[in-house]
Amino acid sequence: MKRLIMLIVVIFIAYGSKPVWEEKVEATGLDSMLSKIQEMKDNPKVQNAFDQFYNELNLLLVKLDESIGEMKDGEDKQDRGTIDKPSLSAPENQEFSIHNIELGDSRGSVEKELGAPVRKTLNEYGSYWHTYHEDYQNFFMVSYDSEQHVNGLYTNQDLLTSSTGIEIDSPKETVQGRLGDPLTSIRKGLTVYQLQNNGEHDVFQVDDSYVTFFYDKHEQDSVTAVQIIDRSLEQKKQGFYTEPNPELKEGFEFQLFDLTNAARVNHGLLPLTWDNGVKKTARKHSLDMADNNYFSHTNREGKSPFDRMEEDDVAFRTAGENLAYGQMSSIFAHEGLMNSKGHRDNILQSHYEYLGVGVAFNGESQPYYTENFFSR
Repeated sequence: MKRLIMLIVVIFIAYGSKPVWEEKVEATGLDSMLSKIQEMKDNPKVQNAFDQFYNELNLLLVKLDESIGEMKDGEDKQDRGTIDKPSLSAPENQEFSIHNIELGDSRGSVEKELGAPVRKTLNEYGSYWHTYHEDYQNFFMVSYDSEQHVNGLYTNQDLLTSSTGIEIDSPKETVQGRLGDPLTSIRKGLTVYQLQNNGEHDVFQVDDSYVTFFYDKHEQDSVTAVQIIDRSLEQKKQGFYTEPNPELKEGFEFQLFDLTNAARVNHGLLPLTWDNGVKKTARKHSLDMADNNYFSHTNREGKSPFDRMEEDDVAFRTAGENLAYGQMSSIFAHEGLMNSKGHRDNILQSHYEYLGVGVAFNGESQPYYTENFFSR
């Protein structure tokens, strides 16, 4: 390509300086040489060879132009595929804000700025997560109380701002150093609930809310997500697990799907497509585990995830399965899966294209989560 460009430059220079060099040639008495060159130019064989060269050069120029156009189109597509991060400001009334939204903000102000949510799903608090994203970039969820004020927020992307300076990717030591010791229990009336803590998350009481920081142990225990729940919303939730119903089951399924895609986009991967066929496979396995009190990729008949998918006529080239059990919500289930090497590898597998999620509850309202990934 460089040689071609140099050749074109030389031709243009030679043509542009023709009067000069013609004059020089005449001054040196080389008219006879020019005559011979003219005779050669008029020779049909020479003319044919020149025409062939010209056609080939013209073809190369056309291809060069097309290549430059394709490169420009690619750059334009890349630009269109990157959503600018919103301009974030420090919270005004609360310690923390997500996407410039704080607890207590009105639903009207949120929707005036952002429009309608992409999805609305029931959560474990009996309220709804209103999910916002742009192809899973700038991903966050908002919950509202009965008076349509924000009472819950969540994000696993770089949308957190705080007057303390804590951000997504802040080290665990920074969080604990600025907020003190995390809670070990929460009192609700006469009942004290002990918080489960395996070092992968911390809960703090900040202002009049409970703030949970999730840590990524594969990224030096840095903050990977945050959930902010108004104290009144948390106090209304009785029991560790929520009484299940079909709407909550579906809510957990779509929430886990969205969380998975947001995590993939965080790591530079394409989001997965929801597949109803494999969702049925995942649901049946979750229900079988919940009803029969076991937790395994191999069911009681000895069938693997791949056997079950084939049995349900799910055509796949490659496939994988993630299981989780006992987490109070899809958020906790997803963050736990991301801290487990094998499950994390499935979530961040570049060649997977489709995902179906199935949730079921046992007699104690404990949820079982099954994620089935595959590519065709």
